[in-house]
Order: sequence, then C-alpha cells, then structure tokens
Amino acid sequence: MDVLFLSRLQFAAATMFHFLFVPLTLGLSVLIAIMETKYVKTGDDAYLAMTKFWGKLFLINFALGIVTGITLEFQFGTNWARYSAYVGDIFGSLLAIEATVAFFLESTLIGVWVFGWKKLSKKAHATVMWLIAAAGTLSAVWILIANAWMQHPVGYTIRNGRAELTDFAAVVFQKFAVLEFFHTISAAYILSAFFVMGVSAYHILKKQHMEFFTKSFRIALIFGLIFSFFEVAEGHLHGADLADKQPAKLAAMESHWETTTYAPKYLFAYPDEENEKNVIEILPIPAWLSIMSKHHPSAEITGLKDIPRDERPPVFISFIAFNAMVALGFYFAFITLVGFLIRNKLTQYPFYLKIMVLSIPLPYIAIELGWVLAEVGRQPWIVYGLLKTSDAVSPIAASQVLTTLLAFILIYGLLGTVGFY
Repeated sequence: MDVLFLSRLQFAAATMFHFLFVPLTLGLSVLIAIMETKYVKTGDDAYLAMTKFWGKLFLINFALGIVTGITLEFQFGTNWARYSAYVGDIFGSLLAIEATVAFFLESTLIGVWVFGWKKLSKKAHATVMWLIAAAGTLSAVWILIANAWMQHPVGYTIRNGRAELTDFAAVVFQKFAVLEFFHTISAAYILSAFFVMGVSAYHILKKQHMEFFTKSFRIALIFGLIFSFFEVAEGHLHGADLADKQPAKLAAMESHWETTTYAPKYLFAYPDEENEKNVIEILPIPAWLSIMSKHHPSAEITGLKDIPRDERPPVFISFIAFNAMVALGFYFAFITLVGFLIRNKLTQYPFYLKIMVLSIPLPYIAIELGWVLAEVGRQPWIVYGLLKTSDAVSPIAASQVLTTLLAFILIYGLLGTVGFY
C-alpha cells in the first residue's frame, strides 16, 4: 500500500465518519427551531419538552461533528500538501470564511441557546435557534462551494505554477455550487426527518409519551415529505448538469460505454470494466438517458470508450453508488407520502411504524453513497481537469499515514460508539 492509497483511504474514512453527524446537525436545528416556535405561539408545554429532548440529541451530535471535522482540515496540510500549495489561494480562502465566520457564529449562538433559557424571553430564545440553523446552513454553503470548485473549477488563472483566484463571484455563484448546495442540504433535512420519525415511531409502538412523540413524528413527516420530493426533482437537475461538466462521471454512473444518440437507460445492468461492456442489461428505456441528461431524445451522450482509460473513474463503484442512492431517494418520497396519508391514525398501522424505525439508517447510507459518487466519480482528478490526485499527495512515508489511519479508526470508533449510544 503506497502513500497515495493510504492518504485517500484516510481522508475517505475521516470524511465519511464526520458526515454521519453533519447532516443531522443541519436538519435537527431547523426542526428544533420549528418546535420552539410552536411553543412560543401556542404556549403548549409539549412543544417545549420536544425542543429540549431533540435539542439534547442535537448538542451531542454537534459536539461529535466538531471533533471529527477539525482533523479533516489538518489533512490538507499533512497528507495533501501539494494540493494545498497548488490551489490554496482559492480553496483555503473558502475554508477560512467557513471557519472564521459561519462556524464560530454557530458555536457562539449554541452557547447562548444552551445557557439562555432563563435569561432570554421565549421569542428571543426561539430566534436564537433559527439563527443557529441559519449559521449551520451558512457553514455548509462555504464547504460545498469549496467542493463544487474541485468538481468544476472556475474563476482562476494559472500563475507561477499555481492556481490563483481571479473571480470570487464566479466561484461562489456558479451553477454547480448552487445545485450541490440544494442537493446536500435537502439530503440533510431528509436524514433528520427520518431520524426524528424513527425514534418517535419506536416510542409510539411502545406506547410511551404518545402525545409527545406523535407530534414529533408529524412535524418531521411534513418536513421529510417536502424535501424528499424536492430532492427527486433537484437530483434530476444535478444529474443533467453533470452531462455538461463531468461527462466521464455521468458515463460511469450509468455504465454507458458507447457514445450514441437516443441513449437508453437500463433499469438493471452490471458493468464489466475490463472488457468495456455490461454483462447484464435488462429493461432498457429507449432514449431515456438522452432525455434525462440533455432533455432531448436525440442528444448525444458520451460513452466511456471515448474517454481515455487513465481518465475514467472507477465504473463499478460509481454505478452502484448512484443507482442505490436513486433507489433510496424514491423510497423516501414514497414512504413519506404513505405516512402523510395515515398521519392522523398512526397507531392503527404498527407495521408502518416498524418500517420507519428500521428506516433510520437508510438516509445515512444514501447520503454517504452520494459523497462516494461525488468524490470517486471525479477520479482520477482531485480538481477536475486541472490536478490529478496522484500529483496532490504529500511526499511523506506510507508508514506515517498508516499510523494515523489506525489511530483515526480507533479513536473515531470509540467516539462513534459513545455518541450513537
């Protein structure tokens, strides 16, 4: 195992573990703000109890997110020094804004919220929770803009052997960044909704605190329903944008080998990368890939065979990640729609409640698959079309990375066990 492989593995492990906590923080902050606002408007102590109960879980999750997130930024200097030296003028500025503005604002406001119950009015305290949600979202904005620039670099020039920023607005407002933000934030809201619904369903089945958890379930259900359907529509726009900006990723995630017009979409396929074909192709939908990607049946879709082998992403991983993520996305829309139809008689459908308990892990899986697709599907580029991953790794010994990787696994494993418990 060389330093490149180990550095990629370490960053992947740290990122995916960190991202178990980030989306729940983003979504729960909004749900808690809604609950506390309902308490302010109605004076119903049930909403106050909900705010404090889900608020405790939010705080645990936020704390773990901080601990696991700090190490990620250090890795840009330790494991990816050549990357940082080449694009630090752009990437570093975005991370600096996130840390010095959004993150510290969110952290300060959380302190005010935790210790301000008896010092602030009800309205002021609820307002702080909305500000926490806004600050968390702002933090996500800058992280996702940074990632979007890696996916589709704009607003820069190469000077003195490195990328330098020339147009900050182009970086911040490019279409890829906007779509990535809405896609990721919607996924976070879906995850938090399923988390609240799943926990609530468990207690409803046990007939514990029925009013409390029934109200929690219904609030999260509406939240999840809205963003599940939004995610399906936004995902289509995001996929269509890939056809223009990352044709290799699109071809890999659809296992599309031949450049063709009227490109079909197979409901079931199995890629054979070595022989550049699909060994299984079942239920083709004629021209569907052309229609979905470029909104016209005769649109030409680039095949993997027209992309040099050394510039193709891993097809099997990209294909599985994409199709599993899409299947889960449609499941979330379906199951929340069913829940909406029976929302006033949940206790009469214990089977549905059991499904919701078992569904808690599914948004986590879907959101991790999304990041696998985004990052693996971009390979071999760390900055698409500009800098290859193999040229970005630090000139350090593999043994050093292996040591820190094992330490991360041990410490993160312990933190995860305590946190999820």
